[in-house]
Amino acid sequence: MRTRSVARTAALWLAAAAATALLATACSSATAAGNTGSSASIQAIGAENEYANVIQQIGGKYVQVTAIMSNPNTDPHTFEASPAVAREISNASLIVQNGVGYDTWASDIEKAVPASSRKIVDVQQLLGLPDSTPNPHLWYNPTTMPKVATAIANDLAAIQPAHASYFKANAAKFTQSLSAWTQAIAAFKAAHPGTPVATTEPVADYMLQAAGADNMTPWAFQADIMNGTDPSPQNVAAEKALFTQHKVKVFLYNQQVTDTLTDSFIDLAHANGVPVVGVYETMPTPGYDYQTWMTAEVNALDKAVTAKVSTEHL
Repeated sequence: MRTRSVARTAALWLAAAAATALLATACSSATAAGNTGSSASIQAIGAENEYANVIQQIGGKYVQVTAIMSNPNTDPHTFEASPAVAREISNASLIVQNGVGYDTWASDIEKAVPASSRKIVDVQQLLGLPDSTPNPHLWYNPTTMPKVATAIANDLAAIQPAHASYFKANAAKFTQSLSAWTQAIAAFKAAHPGTPVATTEPVADYMLQAAGADNMTPWAFQADIMNGTDPSPQNVAAEKALFTQHKVKVFLYNQQVTDTLTDSFIDLAHANGVPVVGVYETMPTPGYDYQTWMTAEVNALDKAVTAKVSTEHL
């Protein structure tokens, strides 16, 4: 993961642990009663707002959902959890988090303030992925969210059994609603097989793979940009050549994380007639839910290839 811009200090976590422990002691009875009853809202958290959105779609009127990481103008890799976030997590009955090192702060808090009744959907674990999985942006894989939706519905049903059929029906409805996205991916793959593209980092790589695109950017370059380290001169030169030698048809960059190097590649792409598409790590709001966001990303890719139109902002 990208190196954190601010070190997580011992004092912060001691304060967070103390605050959450006190809250858990004071509120455990009320929380348990509120979340297992048939009418009170289930307190739920999505570590990233795309997961929070899916919880909301499935839980509907029976959940109260908080998204921890939701600002599309910031870098999620550098997120620092606060005592306030720790208190929110300690009070939640359901938490959905990405895993693969993307949101270890959530796991740290859960371990510091354990609760036997707390339901946790760790997407990495749900998918059976090893810690060494190189690309943590699991929500861009079309096969991910149907499994997450089922897990959410099952956990919500365990918390409020009286509404199990409601949760499971919503999960089925959600999964069906992903068809616009998967059909757009299939249509792009059929119309533009093997489309060569360049990227700054592997934010949308799973989607690009599903769409049959050929990512020409060296993996080491993508990993370095993602992790906040300087790419080698050789890989920088290789990336430049993709534009100057007109080897790619689209350039996709992480719209939330830019610096002088990535900006220079955006300029180079424009200078060489390569359309640019901005992709996001957290769901842009307002105006989108998870499925319309993902569909918009594919549509932007298609527009870049078919009409040479850039979409740098959704």
